[in-house]
Amino acid sequence: MRTADKKSHQSYHVTEEGFLPSANMGGICFPSLMLELGLSSLYKDHTAAALVRDGHIEAAIENYKLQPNAPGGIPEAAIHYCLSKGGVTWNDIDVVAIANDPFRGWGRRAFSRRHLSPFAPVAAGYQQGKELSRLVKEWTAIRILRQRLQGKHQKLVSLDHHCCHAAGAFFLSPFDKGLILTLDGEGDGSAGLLAVGEGSGIRVQDRMSYSNSIGWVYSQATDLLAFVPSKEEHKTQWLGLEGEPVHKDVFLRVLRRPREVLPKLDLRYFRRDFTSGFVPAELLFDQLGLPRKKSEFTPEQKRNLACSVQAAITELISELLAHFQEKTGLSQICLGGGVFQNTLLVASLERMFGAGNIFVPPAPGNAGCALGAAGWIWHQQMGKPRNPEVRSVYWGPSFARTEIKDVLDNVKARYTLHTTSDRTLDSAVQLLRAGKIIGWFHGRTEFGPRALGNRSILASPWAPYVSENLNDYVKHRESFRPFGVAVREEDCARYFEGSPLCRFMNSLAVLRADAKVLPRALQLPGGLVRLHIVEKETNRMLWELLGRFGEHEPAPILVNTSFNLPGEPPVVRPMDAVRTFFCSGTDAVFVDNFLLTKWSSAYILNGREVQTPAVQDSDPPLNE
Repeated sequence: MRTADKKSHQSYHVTEEGFLPSANMGGICFPSLMLELGLSSLYKDHTAAALVRDGHIEAAIENYKLQPNAPGGIPEAAIHYCLSKGGVTWNDIDVVAIANDPFRGWGRRAFSRRHLSPFAPVAAGYQQGKELSRLVKEWTAIRILRQRLQGKHQKLVSLDHHCCHAAGAFFLSPFDKGLILTLDGEGDGSAGLLAVGEGSGIRVQDRMSYSNSIGWVYSQATDLLAFVPSKEEHKTQWLGLEGEPVHKDVFLRVLRRPREVLPKLDLRYFRRDFTSGFVPAELLFDQLGLPRKKSEFTPEQKRNLACSVQAAITELISELLAHFQEKTGLSQICLGGGVFQNTLLVASLERMFGAGNIFVPPAPGNAGCALGAAGWIWHQQMGKPRNPEVRSVYWGPSFARTEIKDVLDNVKARYTLHTTSDRTLDSAVQLLRAGKIIGWFHGRTEFGPRALGNRSILASPWAPYVSENLNDYVKHRESFRPFGVAVREEDCARYFEGSPLCRFMNSLAVLRADAKVLPRALQLPGGLVRLHIVEKETNRMLWELLGRFGEHEPAPILVNTSFNLPGEPPVVRPMDAVRTFFCSGTDAVFVDNFLLTKWSSAYILNGREVQTPAVQDSDPPLNE
């Protein structure tokens, strides 16, 4: 159980952006040392929880990784994990910070909808009913959390969603001062926020109404391409690499007005649907020159549409940031919100504003607001000094070797247990050099949307048909979606021009002109590469594997993609890894030092037969 000095308190009062120091001793008091439970928005998908002790992150996980089919609401599984990892109970929590303000969000949306639909009373009434239903669900979730806190209302704080995006972007960054821009589809009735961060404080400069949402327009384009809106926007960005931005000007007319700095949607391009809000109108189809039915789009039309919306939002956001820079005189920029999970967009902004001047947190989307909410309380409201820049995001569950063995024995899996990490690494190198695709399950689960080497599928870039095999037999996904590659930090400059954001795969790198090692199938147009830079201090096991593999192959580089089945989250538990292994085209999987393969004889490496036993070693040590 935790012990903390709770003698030093400071009083706080509610403002529009949360809580700020107050001289009113009747306000809420926070202890000088504090255990926080940060929660993302309770309405959106990909809810998450984070346990933060005295400003330091102890645990964080997205709920969907533990409960793939769980609806939005309280992230029960994520909360349970965080409390268990910290060895605490609800009674030990000093503050529950939620990145969700239900009443303010409802008020903003209701006000906007009244002006958006003055001549559509039926549709407006339907939407207002949906908004009331949403408010009830969010408020009910907050009441449940208060009950768990035994009625201590002062321990639960609702914060503005975009303020939490801003806090997650700025307080995790290496910048002492910088611009902050957040953009998403909608959060608490806003689609974005402009702010200035300095030291331990954030000053909000301006907001964007959800009725002028860049993220919403991008989702509309995603829907036109027959992808799932608010879920498969990543497919839109990658498909656009194969097209031409022939419709960019149309989308710019949709997204902005003359002499307006902030985005301003032209609603003539959309019409009101009686049940689903706004949908593309005839005017938009006419100016795009596209059929009225998305099922009739040709492949070329789809590629050009994706490329155009990507080019339009890139131009709009870059102009907005340039204007904001000129106004404030600041050069360093922090970006948050789901729009900035778009790595093509981030890479373009880095080229415009300079690598090293842009920061995107490891989880810029809704899940990252769990960290942002806790950070807002600790830094903004309590004035606590900033911590060093976050370099590791391995905050999820890990498993003891005995736990893994129990799972493998229970499912009657045939395995080999390597008694040392050296043997594990040597076996992995042999398999990779033989062209095998392996699962790699080690340590704690990554937080965020990227596979960063603890729950990954790895392969040799030079294996025959590696991209085709991964797409067709493992990932079962579209051929236009690129795979990432991992490289050690000290080797990166020999092959790539990459920024620090590549540590979390939040940007793209460029293959050096004199580096002829990477196959064309793993390169994007313009020599761009999805790059994962691996640091020795944060992921020693993968760093060692890359080094040993590079001793025998053209470069210390491996293909790195998420360890999951199609439509499922990355694996978290050993059972997930075993099921995914046997249900996919992977050849072998390392679960800690346990090796599972799909053959019981030998395989051929460089013309030589190599034995890989598929039986359990006798009396293996389990306490290594």
